[in-house]
Amino acid sequence: MQSTRDHLEIILARLAARAGEERVFTKLYAEAARAAADASDARSRAGVTLGPLDGTIVSVKDLFDVAGEPTTAGSLMRKTAMPASRDAAIISRLRQAGAVIIGKTNMTEFAFTAIGDNMHYGTPGNAVDASRIPGGSSSGAGVSVGEATSEISIGSDTGGSVRIPASLNGVVGFKPTARRVPLTGAFPLSGTLDSIGPLARTVAQCAAADAVMAGNVPAELAPIPLSGLRIGIPRGILFGETESGVTAAFEHCLGTIEQTGARLADMSIDDLLGEMRAATKRGSIAAMEGAEIHADWLAAGAPVPVDPHVSGPLSRAAAIPTPVYIRALRRRAALAAAMDERLTSVDVLALPTTPVTAPTIVSMAENAELRDHIEGLLLRNTQVANQFDLCAISLPMPGTALPAGLMLVARNGHDRRLLRIAAEIESLLGGG
Repeated sequence: MQSTRDHLEIILARLAARAGEERVFTKLYAEAARAAADASDARSRAGVTLGPLDGTIVSVKDLFDVAGEPTTAGSLMRKTAMPASRDAAIISRLRQAGAVIIGKTNMTEFAFTAIGDNMHYGTPGNAVDASRIPGGSSSGAGVSVGEATSEISIGSDTGGSVRIPASLNGVVGFKPTARRVPLTGAFPLSGTLDSIGPLARTVAQCAAADAVMAGNVPAELAPIPLSGLRIGIPRGILFGETESGVTAAFEHCLGTIEQTGARLADMSIDDLLGEMRAATKRGSIAAMEGAEIHADWLAAGAPVPVDPHVSGPLSRAAAIPTPVYIRALRRRAALAAAMDERLTSVDVLALPTTPVTAPTIVSMAENAELRDHIEGLLLRNTQVANQFDLCAISLPMPGTALPAGLMLVARNGHDRRLLRIAAEIESLLGGG
């Protein structure tokens, strides 16, 4: 069996060969990773293990603190920030579980925007076709897992930033219930909506990483019969403008799932989606909370260039009066409660993660109107889980020309059950 150290060296050699045009990673921890790999191999020889993540090669998004260096969060502005005094909470937990942290992955500036481009550090090409966008904001994370330069990558998800790159790069991405995983030492976008989740090749890997980050003891996912499971299909707004290939793959997945005896039923949530849209019409919660995080430079002017796709929406949100923000939060709480009530009739919702596959990087750069439209579509389905305080996972769908995900959504706190259901569906669809 290949040692962790040997596996690590193969990856480091791949990365060294493209060092001149590296856009997936912003920082490598080669020596620290070698030491962690050697320690894991020594434990393995002694018959000792720290659990399922021991010796797993993990990359982390460039918004998690690593002691001794500034956390750049995809921005030039943070290159001169104070070095972090300690590792982010999730980094300490991953290290304690024996994970080999290989490096930091690229991201969109300040974790804003879903396209996955970065004007400062370059745009990582999609793992399947490097001329296409990776999806954001955890862009490097999706590509790293897709191209196998890490086994698990940790991202953040405020409106879909784990699940969008997972969908577009053909990997699994899990967004836990917010606040289950501590945000300490993660550069914030929205304290209300941010959650930290893994991207990996399999549901089991995501479940193991999630358990470690949440401070739980990782355990194997117990099988769960799909027969009799109630799956709601929220047809309506969330199914508009879906590419025909994505629709065909989704319907094929549903047919396969239905053959197990699962009970599929269309259900409408369009009324709640419409009310949420009205509640956040003047400004999204993410933009309003982001504007507070970045208030100082927004008021004084940025000392270095900032992506206009980031500074523009933040500046507009900074001008929104406080009562609008407080009212949006209050309405969100009421609507999340209404959604929770609505979802008591099903075990999970199923829908396409993204209605489209990855467009080319060039098309997004050349056509501002198209870029805005695609970004809206990429966020449309995933942001529902953040807005209504739910948990969700994206699984690769078989049979698409370019990758696209099947998203399963469950009620707040039902994370473990969602992962068990996802593992069964993954195996049914030939994944894992």
